[in-house]
Amino acid sequence: MTADTARDLSEGTEPGHGNAAANPFDAAEWATPFGLPDFAAIRPEHYVPAFAHALKRHEAEIAAITGNAEAPTFANTVAAMERAGGALDRVANVFFNLTGSNTSPELQAIERAVAPQLARHSSAITLDPQLWDRLSAIDPDAEALGDEERRVLDRYRSRFRRAGAGLAPEAKARIAEIAIRLAELGTQFAQNVLADERDFVLPLDGADDLAGLPPFLRDAAAEAAQERGGAHGHVVTLSRSLIEPFLVFSTRRDLRALAYAAWTRRGETGGETDNRAVIAEIVRLRAERARLLGFESFAHLKLDDTMAGSPDAAMELLRNVWKPALQRAAEEREALQALVRAEGHDFALEAHDWRHYSEKQRRAEHDLDESEIKPYLPLEGMIQAAFDTASRLFGLGFEELRDVPRYHPDVRTWLVRDADGSEVGLFLGDYFARPSKRSGAWMSAFRSQERLNGDIKPIIVNVMNFARAPRGEPTLLSFDDARTLFHEFGHALHGLLSDVTYPLLSGTAVSRDFVELPSQLYEHWLQQPEVLRAHARHVTTGEPMPDALLERLLAAATFNQGFATVEYAASAIVDMTLHLSAAGEDGLDVVAFEADALRRIAMPAEIAARHRAPHFAHIFSGDGYAAGYYSYLWSEVLDADAFDAFREAGDIFHPQTAQRLRRTIYGAGNLRDPREAYTAFRGRLPSIEPLLKKRGLAA
Repeated sequence: MTADTARDLSEGTEPGHGNAAANPFDAAEWATPFGLPDFAAIRPEHYVPAFAHALKRHEAEIAAITGNAEAPTFANTVAAMERAGGALDRVANVFFNLTGSNTSPELQAIERAVAPQLARHSSAITLDPQLWDRLSAIDPDAEALGDEERRVLDRYRSRFRRAGAGLAPEAKARIAEIAIRLAELGTQFAQNVLADERDFVLPLDGADDLAGLPPFLRDAAAEAAQERGGAHGHVVTLSRSLIEPFLVFSTRRDLRALAYAAWTRRGETGGETDNRAVIAEIVRLRAERARLLGFESFAHLKLDDTMAGSPDAAMELLRNVWKPALQRAAEEREALQALVRAEGHDFALEAHDWRHYSEKQRRAEHDLDESEIKPYLPLEGMIQAAFDTASRLFGLGFEELRDVPRYHPDVRTWLVRDADGSEVGLFLGDYFARPSKRSGAWMSAFRSQERLNGDIKPIIVNVMNFARAPRGEPTLLSFDDARTLFHEFGHALHGLLSDVTYPLLSGTAVSRDFVELPSQLYEHWLQQPEVLRAHARHVTTGEPMPDALLERLLAAATFNQGFATVEYAASAIVDMTLHLSAAGEDGLDVVAFEADALRRIAMPAEIAARHRAPHFAHIFSGDGYAAGYYSYLWSEVLDADAFDAFREAGDIFHPQTAQRLRRTIYGAGNLRDPREAYTAFRGRLPSIEPLLKKRGLAA
């Protein structure tokens, strides 16, 4: 980024000037089908002036609220705040979606400049004493506010209070400084991880390097090589959908070790992309912020406004799962070590061996071969399975749109309609890995549902990183890939089905340890014979998956769950321990801290945490899941119990239960406290037993 570009942003260059002539963000609305962003017209140079103009506009809107001489009311303060900032949301939604899914050096430079600007702007609003006074003065009883209005007011007051609105001026100034610096560090962390992922390739040259790889994996490695210039015939990248099957199938133990080391040491390679110092500063600043706000630790701050309520409650859940998972993992380890010996080897099982020998064990126990399963799970078939499930549960219909704007040729778009034919919103699917995309899978929104500013329909996107088959051939998924697709589509439905008036409450804007319930619950339908018999069809013949194979696949649902639970829970425990600690005060050696935390819980040497700290984007590229990675497990307690509601009704598509689920969970946004929301669906709060049974950790 040039100094001129940074100066343009800070000084507020107007759209339509200089290099940004005919800025697409000038228009009040996109002149495109369904109001999709005009991706073809948007260029990197448009963002800086568009952000500057939108920031100025939002500042003026807030100033009009604080300068209102009338007594504070819900309408002239809260509703006015909800109407403000639309232009800024419009620019930011496009920009940050693209920095995750289709970035470039130009976008990354802009991101480094704009992230602290946005943090400064946000802090100026939440720390504004006049706004805080107005929010505090509103009397919901005197105004006879409805339930949704009371919830919005409560959420605004909580947000401002937790941002430091009630602090002394000196503390407010420091809170604002911390927010700006954390925005810079989070951006740096994410870009460092992406750089390590983008730059690594493991060449596979010759038959020896390809030993053990089934045809689908050789094809994917060949396609990845072509996408990276074709210097090698096949390559392994750090895309999870490529490296994990490589670790499963490759019989070259030396290459598995190389690939695994690269995968687990992202962000820890030394040089400009090393994240260890970044993490130390993030942890220190988070701890300082928590103290300024009157909390014992950052973990206490984060969990004070969650369903769990406290770090103790979250850690109790993790401990209750950890002990049986550790015991199960020890049994799995002994079985795998026996396989190593049976093959005539004398080495001790290591982390880069686990997936390889676990697949052999699965074949032995369940007569399952991933290469036998994948032809029945083509990407197209699994997309249709997710759509059909939504149709049967909620009456939704999906019509693919061909001639609409898209930010990358891979992106597909569907118009989603309700049972009565009315438009629900748009769903975008971006399924394949590429160097311009960060790893993982996620749901996001280009536009969120609300009714305050008109009948606004959502535009929701799912982003995946599946390994693409060679051009012209269908992409085949593993069962884990298919589960990921269903998981993210569950998030998408949470956004699509949102039925609220106020933007603050829309869709997935719920407590962090509640947000995974709709996604994890949706995974259950993939594992039902009724769904698999209808949609798991051979990619060539169209024949359904044979009953014998289907039965073996479902019987293996709890296979290797000791490993899976340990690798997840280890990351969650490290996250919580780190954010309960003051280790960052005197300079944190995060790798040593992580190793000590794992030693104290007796982490098996043969299993690595699912996310090691130097690349743990969930908790360090922003604070969304910081001190909150436990949320997946907390939500799993809910989803295991929630699906039982359909079992108890005797129909996995039971209409009345599905209608109640849509009304209280998928469509309700943040209309009520998550405990109340869950109770409205289930009639009670859940217990942990269905989770332990689901994971095979209890009888």
